Amino acid sequence: MTEALGQHYLEDSIASLRAYQKMAEKALDQLQDEEYFRTLDEEGNSVAVIMKHMAGNMFSRWTDFLTTDGEKPNRNRDMEFVIDPKTTVRELREYWEKGWQCVFATLEPLGADDLMTRVMIRGEEHTVAQAINRQLMHYANHIGQIVFLAKHFHASDWKTLSIPRNRSAEFNIRLQNQPAAKDAEGAVE
Repeated sequence: MTEALGQHYLEDSIASLRAYQKMAEKALDQLQDEEYFRTLDEEGNSVAVIMKHMAGNMFSRWTDFLTTDGEKPNRNRDMEFVIDPKTTVRELREYWEKGWQCVFATLEPLGADDLMTRVMIRGEEHTVAQAINRQLMHYANHIGQIVFLAKHFHASDWKTLSIPRNRSAEFNIRLQNQPAAKDAEGAVE
């Protein structure tokens, strides 16, 4: 892998992760506190559970990323799916934010020469690039769940996170009129 390609991959991965976080937080901002804890059925996860699980995963995977197994011995994954009834939304959001800080504090110093370094996750060897891809997929899955639940709870008053229905032509015209500007609303295709 060339230096430029490797650096581009890292920058794009970090940008994707920041976009995932932003999308999730735009969905979270539309929730009432009690909705963080609602499930669709007995087996479903609440937004709170998904957030707690993601943050727990982030701490485990990204702490001492290059030198220790990504499944830390002190991680209690099963407890990530249990929410203490006294847990507040503020506590959840703080834990969530610390998880993301751990991700970016680990990824931002990496260079292209790190991408082929071998790391372990649950005793399985991965290159750094493979480990990043694994987490990109995992986080995208859970962000999608958060967005789905938030949209489900707010079907009638949902503020879209992407191009609104029946507004694609308008969106495309706006992009054509401002080719160098990024969509201020963070819309995705």
